[in-house]
Amino acid sequence: MSTSSNHIAVIDYGMGNLHSVAKALEHVCPKAHVSVTSDANVVSRADRVVFPGVGAIRDCMSEIQRLKVGDVVSEAAKEKPVLGICVGMQALLQHSEENKGVDCLGLLPGNVKFFGQNHKDKQGDRLKVPHMGWNNVQQTIDHPLWQGIKQDSQFYFVHSYYAALADNPHVAGTCTYGVDFAAALSLNNLFAVQFHPEKSADAGLQLLRNFVNWTV
Repeated sequence: MSTSSNHIAVIDYGMGNLHSVAKALEHVCPKAHVSVTSDANVVSRADRVVFPGVGAIRDCMSEIQRLKVGDVVSEAAKEKPVLGICVGMQALLQHSEENKGVDCLGLLPGNVKFFGQNHKDKQGDRLKVPHMGWNNVQQTIDHPLWQGIKQDSQFYFVHSYYAALADNPHVAGTCTYGVDFAAALSLNNLFAVQFHPEKSADAGLQLLRNFVNWTV
């Protein structure tokens, strides 16, 4: 697919830093048409879809359900590339511990857990929660979205909850912050990351560049 005809829909359900994501996509692919939208018809016509998210999962899922965003993402993932970002990734899983427990979309297996109030590294030193800042990501599979990104490159994270590795066969990248957790997940047309590629300098922009050129 030529990037000159790329139409990228960034799903707007009121819970993401959509401006930054859209601007980063326009930067890596100036000829792309980027739509920030909650219109299912616009999403269905797009060549690829971005599913972002920030904030508490209960609020995110409430808006996702109200706007039927889950159906939109599920349909998109059957036929075109979809990129989940941050809470957008967590919302794709089955369940989150946040807000006393919230059921998520279940498009990917796995659960979201809390780092904890007294979170420590493997040497016993206290770690701040949320996990905020740069951290290394280990690529665990060969995937088109990792193309041109060095192993153990740093990406920017902001989160208090993480996707557990246990019982998840779709881990594409891991990160360590006291515990090892899923930094990226992949299943067919779907790729999702816990970090913010739009805030992750060259590595993040390369991942977005790979996404706008990813054909499935």
